[in-house]
Amino acid sequence: MTVDVLQQPTRTDRRARAAVAVLFLTNGALFANLLPRYPQIKDDLGIGNAAYGLAVAAFPTGAIVAGLAAGVLVRRLGSARVAVLGTLLTGVGTLAAGLAGSVALFAAALFLAGAMDAITDVAQNAHGLRVQRRYGRSIINSFHAIWSIGAVTGGAMAAGAIALDLSRGHHLLISGVLFGVAACVALRHCLPGPDTEPAAEEDGARDLGPRQSGEGATASRRTAYVLAALVLIATAGTLVEDAGNSWATLYLSDSLNASVTLAACGFIALVGAQFVGRLMGDRLVDRFGQRQVARAGGLVAAAGMGLALAVPTVPGTVLGFAAAGFGVATLVPAAMHEADELPGLKPGSGLTIVSWLMRLGFLCSPPVVGLVADATSLRVGLLVVPLAGLLVVLLAPVLRPRRP
Repeated sequence: MTVDVLQQPTRTDRRARAAVAVLFLTNGALFANLLPRYPQIKDDLGIGNAAYGLAVAAFPTGAIVAGLAAGVLVRRLGSARVAVLGTLLTGVGTLAAGLAGSVALFAAALFLAGAMDAITDVAQNAHGLRVQRRYGRSIINSFHAIWSIGAVTGGAMAAGAIALDLSRGHHLLISGVLFGVAACVALRHCLPGPDTEPAAEEDGARDLGPRQSGEGATASRRTAYVLAALVLIATAGTLVEDAGNSWATLYLSDSLNASVTLAACGFIALVGAQFVGRLMGDRLVDRFGQRQVARAGGLVAAAGMGLALAVPTVPGTVLGFAAAGFGVATLVPAAMHEADELPGLKPGSGLTIVSWLMRLGFLCSPPVVGLVADATSLRVGLLVVPLAGLLVVLLAPVLRPRRP
């Protein structure tokens, strides 16, 4: 058995880290440039809420349909090339959506953008984890924090374009060219060579079963169990994110009678706290291990949002959403990291499966919460947040403990 020895990253490693950061930034910024344009597109196409809802659902549908192809593409073309190609095609999809003259073209463009976004997501995470293995310490959370910066940047660019009365075509063309060129430049500094097999398990890592002859089926079943648990951990993180995206403002304004300004603070608090958690995440993981960080985060999310729902006040609810965002900040990166290093799977397969099923859960969570809210109340529907936190606490043992 061998123990990894930490070493200083080389100049190539540092350049590759910067390149992956650029890929995460562009991925966050591209689609965020389109989102603020949705009301204008809806008005220009003259469609109702039902048709608009169906058209917008084409984006996650495209992600689900194409998501499973990411692993195959990464193995054949390399994670860096796939990430850049996906970025370029995502830009094409967003531009086409902004210029669409019919609902069908709008939905088709969003389908393309969603499909390419899913493939880019897997590829950039795969390359980021490859760089992380070269560093010998956790850096994946910092990439996800940079994605958040990209999303804010894209939204700000869109707001500026609208304020300047810039047409959608010109705005999205500028955005697509700018971030497409950035991705192509980043490709030159990504790690050379093909993607390799995941690193071997270190001393003290989880035991997935004996490797002796005749015990392969047992090892495969345990690998499948760990993979299923990782999917649930990642899905728990996205459920909490969706609660902030879809329901925080509505709950604060309708159920707690908060003003428009205060109602927006729930979403802002969740996203802001999640960003801070990701900035701190790598140091926490290196010091305490994925397992302890996820377990503590699950408890913070469950206790914070559970208390906010038990004693509903506007300030308490805003703090509850902040606690939830901070608590789940590292869950998706942790699940992706662990899945990418599962033994017995082809390179990229575990990461692809987790990403694909996580998106499926993200698509299903809004209608589930809505159905519960219609049958009881939105306050009851938001119990999904503390329940997700408790689920993470239960499943945290499948994650990696602290290294000796």
